[in-house]
Amino acid sequence: MNLSEQTLLISGISGFIGLRTAELAIARGMKVCGLARSAEKAKKAQKLGAEIIVGSVTDPAIASKACQGVDIVLHTAGISQESGSLKHFREVNVGGTVTMAKAAKSAGVKIFTHISSAMVYGFNYPDRVTENGPLRGENNPLCQTKIEAEEALLQLHAPPDFEIIIIRPGDVYGPRSIPWIVRPLHMMHQKLFALVNDGQGVSNHVYIDNLIDAIFLAIEKEAYGEIFNITDGQNTSWKEYFTRLAKIADLPVPLSLPKEEAKLFIRVREQGQKLFRKKPDLVPETVDFLSRPYAYSIAKAQRILNYEPKIDLEEGMRRTREWLRNTDIKTELNS
Repeated sequence: MNLSEQTLLISGISGFIGLRTAELAIARGMKVCGLARSAEKAKKAQKLGAEIIVGSVTDPAIASKACQGVDIVLHTAGISQESGSLKHFREVNVGGTVTMAKAAKSAGVKIFTHISSAMVYGFNYPDRVTENGPLRGENNPLCQTKIEAEEALLQLHAPPDFEIIIIRPGDVYGPRSIPWIVRPLHMMHQKLFALVNDGQGVSNHVYIDNLIDAIFLAIEKEAYGEIFNITDGQNTSWKEYFTRLAKIADLPVPLSLPKEEAKLFIRVREQGQKLFRKKPDLVPETVDFLSRPYAYSIAKAQRILNYEPKIDLEEGMRRTREWLRNTDIKTELNS
């Protein structure tokens, strides 16, 4: 499929993945429209030339309106934080995904590409785990609802009229990434960031533009009904990742804490913040995310899509450093 002149709807267009996808899609000659939670958050996408509809992915009327006249839907909207209410996660990550997919199907949209997460494998998985799993909910709302959303979505797959593609990204970093760039740097500046078990866990990093390349490849190659793990294909330790991150911000390498000590510290801090009615900036579950021991396999994407990450970690960090020079981290964290 030739993507130029196709109309692409991006749910969550004001988010990290959605906004950069809009920018690169417009550069490829695509017509881009987007669904955003608020007009304020959508201003950057509007400046790029995207048409915006304001509303929630859980609202059937809004979803139906957004899908009219669209060729492809890229569903990026969802909750991706480490913890929270399972009910709320399920409402957005499962209910919102199904609502958008049903609206797209009813509107005659041919292709629905869903941004899931490699967190469907949980925290304990085989080395180089493939798209065949196993999948593990881990009693974590993010892991669990990403699994449920995929299962519900695949039931709507109805070739050749309505085709589903599912992308499972790893740890997406780059300019504007809250979990892997902005928040860690903010914590480092406050001297509150520490490596877990000397950073021995594996970072399944993927630079934002590499991820978007994979998304476009999957659509171009009409890989319908398929699921793909997408990372940079490296076996990078969190120690190396965060050492590089500290370096581009001219900060010292973070100290290390054993896993259980790190969790205890975060629990105490979390309770203190709640006592003063502040939203916790870290949760104990973060430690589990930083303790994953293995890399995910991207062999399927390499074989079927000819996917090869173009931007390595050194170049990705260099681009991120350029962005940081003109960015206030605290403002970005609260945007």
